[in-house]
Amino acid sequence: MADQPGGSLSGLTENEAKEFHNVFSSSFVIFTAVAIIAHILAWTWRPWLPPVGGYRDASLIDGLATVATYLT
Repeated sequence: MADQPGGSLSGLTENEAKEFHNVFSSSFVIFTAVAIIAHILAWTWRPWLPPVGGYRDASLIDGLATVATYLT
């Protein structure tokens, strides 16, 4: 602990500091997991490096037009 007359520098007891650390660590892990999943989903939707012809070659409209020709 810190050599403060009133206790630690943060004002927390050792048990409170451990509890805060546990909550902070688990929140960080959950946030990181959500961010990784969001990045994977964004990459599958539209890669950060476009194909040679650009994004217009792989557009959703072209895909829908192809599906519509198969359905008719």
